[in-house]
Amino acid sequence: MSRLILKVAIDAPLRHLFDYLPLFNVPPPAVGCRVRVPFGRRSRVGLVVAHAPHAEVADAQLRHIHEAIDAEPLLTAPLLDLLHRAADYYHAPPGEVVVGTLPALLRTGRPAQLAPPFEWRLTNTAPAPDSVGRAPRQAALLRALAAGPRTEDDLDAELEGWRVTARTLASKGWVERAERAPEPAPTGAPPAAPTLSAAQQAAVDAITGASGFHAFLLDGVTGSGKTEVYLAAIESALAAGRLALVLVPEIGLAPQTEARFRARFGAAVAVLHSGLTDGERLAAWLAARDGRVGVLIGTRSAVFAPLPRLGLIVVDEEHDTSYKQQDGFRYHARDMAVLRARLESVPVLLGSATPSLESLEHAASGQYRPLHLHERAGSARLPQLHLLDVRHQRMTGLVSPALAAVMRDELAAGRQVMLFLNRRGYAPVLLCHACGWVPKCTRCDAHYTLHRARRLLVCHHCGSERPAPTACGECASGELLPLGVGTERIEADLATLFPDHAVLRVDRDSTRRRGALDAHLAAARDGRADILIGTQMLAKGHHFPAVTLVGILDADQGLFAADFRATERLAQTIHQVAGRSGRGDLAGRVLIQTHQPQHPLWQALLGGGYGVFARGLLAEREAAGWPPYSHLALLRAEAAGAQEALWFLGETLSLAAEFGQAGVELLGPVPAPSPKRAGRYRAQLLLQASRRAPLHNLLRRWLPALAQLPAARQVRWSLDVDPVDTY
Repeated sequence: MSRLILKVAIDAPLRHLFDYLPLFNVPPPAVGCRVRVPFGRRSRVGLVVAHAPHAEVADAQLRHIHEAIDAEPLLTAPLLDLLHRAADYYHAPPGEVVVGTLPALLRTGRPAQLAPPFEWRLTNTAPAPDSVGRAPRQAALLRALAAGPRTEDDLDAELEGWRVTARTLASKGWVERAERAPEPAPTGAPPAAPTLSAAQQAAVDAITGASGFHAFLLDGVTGSGKTEVYLAAIESALAAGRLALVLVPEIGLAPQTEARFRARFGAAVAVLHSGLTDGERLAAWLAARDGRVGVLIGTRSAVFAPLPRLGLIVVDEEHDTSYKQQDGFRYHARDMAVLRARLESVPVLLGSATPSLESLEHAASGQYRPLHLHERAGSARLPQLHLLDVRHQRMTGLVSPALAAVMRDELAAGRQVMLFLNRRGYAPVLLCHACGWVPKCTRCDAHYTLHRARRLLVCHHCGSERPAPTACGECASGELLPLGVGTERIEADLATLFPDHAVLRVDRDSTRRRGALDAHLAAARDGRADILIGTQMLAKGHHFPAVTLVGILDADQGLFAADFRATERLAQTIHQVAGRSGRGDLAGRVLIQTHQPQHPLWQALLGGGYGVFARGLLAEREAAGWPPYSHLALLRAEAAGAQEALWFLGETLSLAAEFGQAGVELLGPVPAPSPKRAGRYRAQLLLQASRRAPLHNLLRRWLPALAQLPAARQVRWSLDVDPVDTY
């Protein structure tokens, strides 16, 4: 007698599916539905990915599911196919891939439906917050609600433990919970789309004229109007009754992208990223799955969001390394977007002012169709880049006298200035002037960074913190000197150099609170800040029309990095930062401070631009046999002892030799460039092959045997296919 076996994906670090029997006398759950199953001594939520006539385990080990959670599939067959291929390519546990891409609330078994949105608000009898000063939690909640009603998701993000307090205040009649009224539909006609340039229109015509899968690389200089091309192409997809998925590399770009898309398309836009509460993420995910939005804007994980009638995928800033997941399921969202477009037979548009070398090589080989925007939109002109040789100059921090003089001229003319330094904190090192003592993070064997405003020493590797000392830990001297410069110190230096001008710092420290980044960016755009100082967070994709001068304070830090991709990233960063200048009616300038004015990278970038530089770098990569002309996988291991990780990788190296490694070169094992992090010692083994097939053939045979090694139980190990860094 035949029977049905349910193949269930469970979020566990095991590289196989699990077999279960359906319940008696109940229709079996469909593929794509969640089920609750017995797993060891616990009950877990999994997802049915296939039906099979036979089990992979003995009958005695088969167990029935506890319940079927969904009546209808959560994930469609094309999306399950994408996830299956992703797990296979990245050699990741299928449960981590399939279940791990669901919103957190769905992973707990919550119904896949929206609960009515509720909000809390003050009643007419609510007292002033200051009148309950002896109850600080009550005062805080009253103060929050005094600014207006708050959704429960908002309060979850703003006030820890507010629910108990809310019940107390409700029992007193001071606050009430009510169903939130739906957002009013936008009124009036949307703003008219601007007239496209000939190059923009040609790009739009190519994209909208494509039938089925096509991959396009939109190579457009900063400020060239790539977003208008996206909007026009999406407008065409929506008119045909299709939906669009737009990926952005970081949360900081999502609000401005959402605002611009809502202005064009109204309420048919939703956002999905990790900065949302669990409830907000579930609402956006369900809206996308049900086809209630026309455009879904999201960061990396949104590439796996369910979208019926998908018509177009856009990947903005496709070169950005933020698209690569760095832990767990280590996928690259750009590559998954291309694969999804191929599986669903729709066009995919990759946009960047500084395309990755991989994408440029794909365009050259015919895998992608290149589209070009060589000029800025409207009357804006590309900024002029100049090297500023700071050798022998008397510096105030990292602001040279020459840069300060140009800044004064720009500020006197009522323009904005932006300074870039990709290093947060006040100083990267604190030194005792008396004995030379430097406080180090014992968990990472790295120097602490001084964050003076918070009076903390912070390890930028593991995140550990300790109070900033007032005396030396060795000799008790009070002569502690901060060495080096971070954005916090630049902010203090600028306040001294330009006391009459408002300075705004934008980095991870200054934007910790919910909504802080949006407020900072709004202040920058509105002209409330005269001088902007920030890290890469400030440089990516933002439009500041009043900025006419950009100063890059320490460009040399990327010239001598060990990673073979360092020069590519430095060139991309320089051009992206430079692109913030001169985006309005006034011409812009970019001053690059350097102690290495003769370095070949500067000559290539300033002499021929990013395109010339990239072609030269591609030739170097091809000669050296590095990506995109070879393929990599990085096996990382970490352990509590200094030698265990290296011993484990040594055993894996011997194991690979037993399987045969024709066409694959194994390099290592060696200690990681940062050998100790968060109290654990790290090592790595690099696999390199000129073709993908031999590499993946070895990995498929090697990894299951590797997991059975006795040493595998004493270390944490992970595999990173197509790593974007080697540290």
